[in-house]
Amino acid sequence: MEGSIFTGIGNGTQLDTKVVQTFQKSFVQVQDILDQNRLLINEINQNHESKIPDNLSRNVGLIRELNSNIRRVVDLYADLSSSFSRSMEASSEAESGGTLKSDGKSSEKRIRSG
Repeated sequence: MEGSIFTGIGNGTQLDTKVVQTFQKSFVQVQDILDQNRLLINEINQNHESKIPDNLSRNVGLIRELNSNIRRVVDLYADLSSSFSRSMEASSEAESGGTLKSDGKSSEKRIRSG
């Protein structure tokens, strides 16, 4: 993915470096959160197995943190999806020479001869 463009998506659509860097940054954030979730789940399991009242009550906060992290991952993926869609639309518009409306139809007007 080095260089100024990334090719190979769809039918050769090109994405600029900024878009690729944004995707990479988001994927790194997601991976960091998932790594943190793995640690939280391990601690929750250890606390549960210990059956020590203080550990079990600590799990309440850990589970809340885990749920919050999951929401963050969902939001990051939603943002990635939107960014990807916008970049693909922009690329498609550039290739077609016209602008596309949200329904996928071209906004170019035909001139009738008359």
